Amino acid sequence: MTESPTRRPTALRESSRRSQQDLMQAGYELLEEGGVDSLTVAAVAERAGMAVGSIYRRFGDKEGLLLAIQHAFTENLQAEITQRMSPERLRLLRDPAVAIAEAVGAITDAFQAHEGLLRVFLLLGTRHEAVRVEGSRVSVEGNRYFAEALRHIPVTHADPAAAMDFAFRLIYATIAHRITQGEFLESERPLPWNELRSHLQTAVVSYLLGTPEGR
Repeated sequence: MTESPTRRPTALRESSRRSQQDLMQAGYELLEEGGVDSLTVAAVAERAGMAVGSIYRRFGDKEGLLLAIQHAFTENLQAEITQRMSPERLRLLRDPAVAIAEAVGAITDAFQAHEGLLRVFLLLGTRHEAVRVEGSRVSVEGNRYFAEALRHIPVTHADPAAAMDFAFRLIYATIAHRITQGEFLESERPLPWNELRSHLQTAVVSYLLGTPEGR
């Protein structure tokens, strides 16, 4: 019995999707293990169990492969954060302070979980314009989503939008600094991830909900 022609395109698409996932996973692993220097077309092909030619056909060259890996990674990271930080979910948390703390925790936890790859792309973005542009794109989208998810919060500032923007910048800058520079660059005092998370939550809650005159 021969396979129905109508089923072949579906099977081919599924096979292509799995191959794409295998390539991305191979790229993630190589970048985490050895940084961008370890990401060669030959190494990805070997790790994914694919022919070198198939990678060139899909991405053109190492540059195209790198940017495809970064795009897939940042999209997955953003999806992970937005799932936990959805407006619907945060509105169920009736205490504004709890909702803000949950949003801060969602970002911090996701960044910590993917610390290795984020370090690669954050540092590479300082000297690779296309990587910087992609990183900026997804970060700006994250900023907008953070503000949207907490839009119901009674922010005690004359300009709530500017306050929310600064809150996101504070979170992002603090975590990015930790990822790229480590725990002890500016202080000998230990500050593990769980404490950094807690202090960030306290700082952002206080900033957004505190009395303006008290600042």
